[in-house]
Amino acid sequence: MMGLKTIGAAMTVAAIMLAGPAEAQTRVTLKAATAGSSYYLMTVQLAEALRTATNGQISATVEESQGSVQNVREAPRRPGAFTFTSPPSLVRDAMANRAPFQEGTGFDQIRALWTMPPVTMHWVVRADSGIQSFEDLVGKSFVAGGRGTFTERSTRELFRRLGIEGRVTAPEVELGAAIAAMRNRQIDGFASGSSHPAANLQELAVGTPIRLLALNDALLAGLQEADPTVARVVIPANTYQGVTTDTATIAIPVGMYGTTRMDDATAYELTRIFWTRRAEMARANPWWNAVAPEQITSLQIRLHPGAARYYAEAGIAIPDSLK
Repeated sequence: MMGLKTIGAAMTVAAIMLAGPAEAQTRVTLKAATAGSSYYLMTVQLAEALRTATNGQISATVEESQGSVQNVREAPRRPGAFTFTSPPSLVRDAMANRAPFQEGTGFDQIRALWTMPPVTMHWVVRADSGIQSFEDLVGKSFVAGGRGTFTERSTRELFRRLGIEGRVTAPEVELGAAIAAMRNRQIDGFASGSSHPAANLQELAVGTPIRLLALNDALLAGLQEADPTVARVVIPANTYQGVTTDTATIAIPVGMYGTTRMDDATAYELTRIFWTRRAEMARANPWWNAVAPEQITSLQIRLHPGAARYYAEAGIAIPDSLK
C-alpha cells in the first residue's frame, strides 16, 4: 500500500501531466538601423507591443544596425525568428545576386511580412556652413550615409548626376557618429534615411541650427530613373526647429522581412499583432499612420506562409507576385 508521501508525489506528477508542458517563450530578433534613428525607435516600440500583446510569451530583442545592406546580408545566416527592415528593391537585388550582393548566398530564403513607414531622405547641413544647395557641397565634409546603405547609394547617385562625385570630402565618420561630429563642427553635414519626423534630427536641431537641402524637379526625375520605386515627398516646414520652409525630397518603401527559418505560427502571430496594434502604436508615434495592409503589394517578394495566412484571414487581397 502506498504511503501518504508516495500518493502525494503521484498526484503532483499527474497534475503536471494533465496541465501539459509550460508554454515556451518565443524569441524574436528585430533589426533595423542605428540607435536613435526612426527605424530603431520603431523596432523598440514594436518589441514592446509584441511583449504586451502576448503577456511576455514573445520576447523581442532589438539589434542596432548600420543599415539595410547589413540587414539583408545577415538574413541567410541568422536562425529562427530573425526579422529585419529593408527597402524591397534591395531585397530583390540580393535575391538576384546583384550589387552589392554578388558574393552572398541563401537570399532566396527571405520572405516578406508587412510594410513599414517609408524612408524619407534627409540631407542635413549646419545652417552656418554656407551650404544652400547640393552644388555647394563641393569641398565640404559630408557623410553620404552608412556604408552600403540605400542612403549612401542615393547620395552617390545624386552626386554623380550633379557632376560633383569625388569633389565632396568624405570624412572617416560612421553615420552613427555623424550627429556628434556635426555638433563638434568636425563635419559640415550628412545624409540620413529615416521616417520623418526623425527624433535624432529633432534633437540635433535644438542645439545645432540645421538646414535641409531640397531636390529640384530635375534631380528628382534622375533619382526616379535610377530607382522607379522612389517617390517625391515634402517634409513640412517646422518639422525640425529652425527649418521654416517645406523641403522637397524623396521617399522609398520599406518592408519588414524574415526568412523561411522562422516557423509559420510565429510569422502569423507577429503579423497579426503588428496590424492589430498599429493604431495603438500610431497614437504614440504618428509615422505608423503611413502604413496599411493594402500596401503589401510594394513588398515585391513572396510572403512568409504565416503572414500570408493572416492576410487571407483578414480579407486582404494577395497579389500573385507575393504568393
